[in-house]
Amino acid sequence: MNRFTAWLPQHVDRRIRFFAWLSFIAQTTIIATGGAVRLTGSGLGCPTWPTCTPGSLVPTEELSYHSLIEFGNRLMTGVVGIVALILFILVWRIRAERRDLFTLSFIVGVGIVAQALVGGITVWTGLNPFIVGFHYVSSLLLVCVMAAFLVRMNGEPGPRERAVPAWYAGLTHATSAVLAISIVFGILTTGAGPHSGDAAAGRNGFDAEVLEHIHAWPGYAVFALTLALVIGAWSLKLPTLRWSLVLLGVELVQIAVGLYQARNGLPPLAVGIHMVLAALTAAAMTVVILHLKRPSATDAAAAVAPVEAAAR
Repeated sequence: MNRFTAWLPQHVDRRIRFFAWLSFIAQTTIIATGGAVRLTGSGLGCPTWPTCTPGSLVPTEELSYHSLIEFGNRLMTGVVGIVALILFILVWRIRAERRDLFTLSFIVGVGIVAQALVGGITVWTGLNPFIVGFHYVSSLLLVCVMAAFLVRMNGEPGPRERAVPAWYAGLTHATSAVLAISIVFGILTTGAGPHSGDAAAGRNGFDAEVLEHIHAWPGYAVFALTLALVIGAWSLKLPTLRWSLVLLGVELVQIAVGLYQARNGLPPLAVGIHMVLAALTAAAMTVVILHLKRPSATDAAAAVAPVEAAAR
C-alpha cells in the first residue's frame, strides 16, 4: 500500500462528509447559475462549445456581459466536477464495504460529464427548449443522487427492510410520481414562456398560460399527498416524519413562489428561485423515500452477535 492509498479514509470520516455536502451544495448552485444564464438572456453569450468563441476558450472584449454570465456557468461545471472527483477518490478505499457510496459517487461523476455534453448540445441547437429542459432535469437528478449519498453515508451498509406499512410506502412512491409530473409540466411551462435564454431562441409552441394551470394541478396534489404522509408518519411514529415535514415545508415555499411569479408577470428572480426549489423538493422527496427502509434486523443481529459473544 502506497502512502496516498494509506491516507485515504478507512471509514466515513469528516473528509467524506465535508466533500459530500460540498458536492450537494455545488450541484444545487449550478442550477442557480444555469437559471441566471437563461433568465438574463445569456444562453448564447458564448456562441460555441466547448470554446466560448471559435477562436477563444474565454470571453473576448468584443462580447457582452452575457458572455461572462455564460462562461461563469461553464466554470461552475468545472468546480462541480472537481468536487465530485475528490469525493470519488475519498471513497475509493472503502468501495468494497461501502459499495453504495462508491456507486453513487461514480454516478455523479458520469452524470457531470453527460451534463456537460448536454450543455454543449444545448448551445449547438441554439437553445432548443426541449434540450434546455433535459439539461435542467439532468442537474436535478444529480442533486437527488447527492441527497441519496448524504442519507446513505449516515446509515449502515448491508441489506435493508421496509420500516413502514406497505400502504404508506405505496403512497410515498405515488407522491414522488406526481411530483415528477409536476416538474415535467413546469419545465414545459418555462419552455413556452418568455425566458428563452436568448432573444433568438425558439419556444416549444405550447400555450404558456394553459400550461401554468396544468402545472399547478399536480403541484397541489403533491402538497395534499405530502400532508397525508405527514399525518400518517405522525400517527404511526414512522421514521419518515422529520423529512416528510421538511418536504411539506419546501412545498409550501415553492407554492408561494409559484403563485407570486404567476401573478406578477414571471419576474426572473422568482423564476430562478422556483427552479432551485423544485430541485430541493425532489431532493427532499428522495430522502423521504430512502427512510422507508432500515437496516435488516437479521443483518444487524448478525453484526451484534460476535460482539456479545466476545463480551461473555
